[in-house]
Amino acid sequence: MIAPFQIAVRNGYINHDHGVYVADGFTRTVSRIRSNGTLAPVATMPGKDSDVAGLAWSRAGRTLAWTSTDHAKEESWLNLTRSDVGTRRFSLSDYEKSANPDGDVQYGIKNPTQCQIDAFKKLGPDAPPASYTGIKDSHPYSVVQWGDYWVVADAGGNDLLKVDNQGNISTLAVLPPQPVKITKAMAKANKLPSCVAGATYAFEPVPTDVEVGPGGLLYVTTLPGGPEDPSLGARGSVYVVNGYNGKSVRIATGFAGATNLALAGRTIYVTELFAGRISTVSHGQPRPYLTLPGALSVEYSAGHLYAGTMAQMDEKTGKVTGKGRVVEIRR
Repeated sequence: MIAPFQIAVRNGYINHDHGVYVADGFTRTVSRIRSNGTLAPVATMPGKDSDVAGLAWSRAGRTLAWTSTDHAKEESWLNLTRSDVGTRRFSLSDYEKSANPDGDVQYGIKNPTQCQIDAFKKLGPDAPPASYTGIKDSHPYSVVQWGDYWVVADAGGNDLLKVDNQGNISTLAVLPPQPVKITKAMAKANKLPSCVAGATYAFEPVPTDVEVGPGGLLYVTTLPGGPEDPSLGARGSVYVVNGYNGKSVRIATGFAGATNLALAGRTIYVTELFAGRISTVSHGQPRPYLTLPGALSVEYSAGHLYAGTMAQMDEKTGKVTGKGRVVEIRR
């Protein structure tokens, strides 16, 4: 295991074999964790430039939902697997290409100067432009059952999608941009000229996880686009989304890499990948709960808290030097 993006627990199987499942984005494999800690592969996404990410069991424990992306082909899917009917696959990228839900959302600097436009161009092809609207991009990162539907958090599309069991897809909500006022120190740290200092840059929200809370409200973590290093500060957030009208409210921010969340009663657990810990939400801010280097995913079920950690990697070569793992945490 290298990158346990998501963990899912099958209802009725706590403390027994077959209960805990994990989606490993780097090995492109969905696996069941056996009671002895070994992995039993359930599904694999072919292709070196692909991944699996979102993972959830239906409430009845009969359907396993998982998301997959082929980055080379720019295609993504929601997969629904049942032992009696096999796997059905619905294209999320086709919907993104036709609907582009955030296509009219303004990102970047509003009315940038020529100096600001040139400054962002000089950052290279992988950097965002000084100003743009939402592009057609899909990278589904999380999924959860919500009533009779599946809700997918698309980190590429910056939205929540609603999918029924026949594969009909619609937009449930578009997450709001996350503006940051660029200070002189921020500009210098990101190799931007002085003309950028003082400007407000609206970054993409990048939703990474979605869970269903009390009253059917949806809780979402966001990993804002742009640098996640200390130069722009810790900007990960938690939103509450009303699935019936799409309205969202940010209830907490200041997380260093908010890649996942779990709900346990009134407690909200959030993984902070770049801080190496799990935190809880307290008065709109993170409160450190447990130091856990590489904290990537977290899931709560029937009194059990599980967390997945990213394998260590060499920063220069990108080579994997350790192992990812899933641990059970006693609350």
